[in-house]
Amino acid sequence: MDTLLPCRTNDPELWFAEHSAQVEQAKALCRTCPLIEGCLAGALERNEPWGVWGGEVFVDGVVVARKRGRGRPRKSENVAAA
Repeated sequence: MDTLLPCRTNDPELWFAEHSAQVEQAKALCRTCPLIEGCLAGALERNEPWGVWGGEVFVDGVVVARKRGRGRPRKSENVAAA
């Protein structure tokens, strides 16, 4: 069964990456997993502090739409948020 689980067959660091592109890659891999619902439910139950779980990003124990990289946001991100 482990061979079907993306988090077991890819680099585990991907699910805890700092860069947005890697986080999005982990989320995409999660969407192919047969255990996505249970993984997300377990992460919510355990109050996971960070990482990608069940196709969602956790930051400080809260599910967020996307993980923002370190440093200042790009000017294009500020315009989009306004």
